[in-house]
Amino acid sequence: METADGIAFLAGLPRFVEFEGIADFSRYRPLPGGWALALADIVDSTGAIAAGRYKNVNMSGASVITAIVNALGRPDLPFVFGGDGAFLAVPPAGIGAARAALSRVGRWAEAEFGLKMRTALVPVDEIRAAGLDVRVARFQASDDVSYAMFAGGGASWAEARMKEGHYAAGAGDGGPPDLAGLSCRWDPIPARHGKILSVIAVPGPQGADESFQRLLADVVAIAAGEERGGHPVPAAGPGLSLSLRGVDGAPLTRPGRVGRLASRLGIAALTALLIFLRRYGLKLGRFDVRDYARDVSRNTDFRKFDDALKMTLDVDAARLEAIEERLAEAERAGICHFGLHLQDEALMTCIVPSPMSRDHMHFVDGAAGGYAEAASRLKEKLRAGV
Repeated sequence: METADGIAFLAGLPRFVEFEGIADFSRYRPLPGGWALALADIVDSTGAIAAGRYKNVNMSGASVITAIVNALGRPDLPFVFGGDGAFLAVPPAGIGAARAALSRVGRWAEAEFGLKMRTALVPVDEIRAAGLDVRVARFQASDDVSYAMFAGGGASWAEARMKEGHYAAGAGDGGPPDLAGLSCRWDPIPARHGKILSVIAVPGPQGADESFQRLLADVVAIAAGEERGGHPVPAAGPGLSLSLRGVDGAPLTRPGRVGRLASRLGIAALTALLIFLRRYGLKLGRFDVRDYARDVSRNTDFRKFDDALKMTLDVDAARLEAIEERLAEAERAGICHFGLHLQDEALMTCIVPSPMSRDHMHFVDGAAGGYAEAASRLKEKLRAGV
């Protein structure tokens, strides 16, 4: 029997070790009744991106995950980071705490970055009443980290209802969110092979499970010809420097001008120490920054599925053309709709409960619009009936 905290359900989720398998939707498990999706996204993220503030947008999106995971004390909650937002599956016993966390993080994003955030709690039972479902599996990104994958159309439906103003989380109390573990100290990651490609592809009217799975396998196979399958983060991990680009994107949760200055100085000092240790191969007790940086690369979510295939890839011109041609062919056949966006760099946002454990999680996105721009182009096609 499923418990209110969902431990049995989460422990029993199927895990894919080959990414191509995630389009086998028959293996996903439906969320139990009584659960809810906690969602948030940034209003007018396109405008913020155009103003060069995508690092702030990314940080705000990741803060949703951190705030709810910390509020519930449940790092095993299924979630997806979407660049300018995120959503999590929440068991019945945690819905109240998730609602409060959403309200708090929404106020924090506006106070910290001047970004307005939409938030919502959507009951899974109401998603099913609308004829859709929320089914979950996990992809094993590394030995230490797995990421949730979602199918069934319910997450997309919930996002659309949130943007229409339904299921709002509400104002809640005025306390700050618990963002312990949220960090963003890595430098932007330049493309090594050509361009950083952000791609989103959703099943089309002819996108039955088998045809969409073949498409996904083909795209992965094309990317596989690139170093590490097009992984945008070097195997040795991303770079670190004392550039203000890293410090300015970090969450400064200490109140007041003096507190915020102290936060910035602390971030800069820690970054300088990590650079020194990494350069000379030194350890701080049991902590080895070189091993940690390699784990960062292994634990990165550069491929995922949440009712749509989402990938952030570093590819050369030939593979970019091949991926776009394969997606366009599938779109003409009604198997998918897709949106692409290109940029020169990727960005990393991290959740690190403890640097001494190896289960830290890292979210990568394009540095000049990424998934938000790809989604915008996808929506333009859908509105135009392409």
